[in-house]
Amino acid sequence: MKRRKTYRRAGHDRAATQAIGLGIVGCGNAMDGAYMPVVDRLQQQGKARLVGVTHTSRRGARAVMRKWRIPKYFDTLDELLASDEIDLVVVLTPMTTHARLARAALMARKHVLVEKPMAVTLADAKRLLALAKRVRRHLVCAPFVTLSPTFNLIRTRLAAGDIGKVCLARARYGWSGPDWSEWFYQRGGGPIFDLAVYSLTTLTALLGPARRVSAMTGIAQPLRRVRNRTVRARVEDNAQITLDFGNSVFATVTSGFTMQKYRSPGIELYGTEGTLQLMGDDWAPDGYELWRNDAGAWQVFGETNPHWQWTAGLAHLVNCLLHRERPAVRPEHACHVLEIMLAAQKAGRTGRAQPIRSRFRLAPLLADARQGAAAHRIHNRPTD
Repeated sequence: MKRRKTYRRAGHDRAATQAIGLGIVGCGNAMDGAYMPVVDRLQQQGKARLVGVTHTSRRGARAVMRKWRIPKYFDTLDELLASDEIDLVVVLTPMTTHARLARAALMARKHVLVEKPMAVTLADAKRLLALAKRVRRHLVCAPFVTLSPTFNLIRTRLAAGDIGKVCLARARYGWSGPDWSEWFYQRGGGPIFDLAVYSLTTLTALLGPARRVSAMTGIAQPLRRVRNRTVRARVEDNAQITLDFGNSVFATVTSGFTMQKYRSPGIELYGTEGTLQLMGDDWAPDGYELWRNDAGAWQVFGETNPHWQWTAGLAHLVNCLLHRERPAVRPEHACHVLEIMLAAQKAGRTGRAQPIRSRFRLAPLLADARQGAAAHRIHNRPTD
């Protein structure tokens, strides 16, 4: 009788031919509007199975459970984590709870996907990294901008020297701010953790680890309307962050719950031989534009995959578990970005630049990105 393959490299003991069992913690907006469509597709493909969910109350989860036909509600986190059917726990809760819940899931020998940020203190983040290594389980942390086809095309073109040495960069992401939960405006929340985290993840993935951070931050709108009542903001809602990558390479991130609308590239990269711009937002890219001095003209590249979603990390992790591969989204990178965000807050409050001590190694370029970038260069060479 032929024996069934089992996961061993990642500490997984479930048969490789079986769907990955999912448990979701937190049944709010992120689950209903963003992650459940991904879960639904994974279930239709036979790759994953949603075993059940837990929330602050059964009543609060009732509507989303009915909408998505979720089979089981766990009354406590401990009950969910005790389920032998669950291989992967997805944490979709307020930011200040991320580290505690991710730690509990890892202690229960589950793989973990946690929304951004992975923690709100650097000590908690480092403990999560150490724990994931010790129990040999994957820890995958949002945001997942580094998985988008457009990001990987841009990274490939930079590596090929298409715009020379990058000297300056700019990123932006902001909006007028959420009106459904008060915690966004309290300590442990705010636009740096909620929005700038995308820009910082993208820039560090393209330019490498930052070495120093300075910032101007503040509370520009102290009173906010949340669920038809006025609340007082206790955390910065407006930020201008400057990164020093060493070797005279600098970048600026503009972010805040203070931006009504914008029409500009999400990422701008200025090199010695040209300029490269990611259009749209890095979490919702719309292709890219390239200026090369030797071409003397802008080249516009449409979005490779208009259906790519910022929740792509879940399908990526499920596929990695099925194929016994290491995820391309590395927790060391998320920890580095967290250190930058905390340093930016401190720099804004003290007026002093802050050193960044952590480092990380980028995951290898995705194979299809290398092929796509090569095709772009072949078919868009300047003519003589």
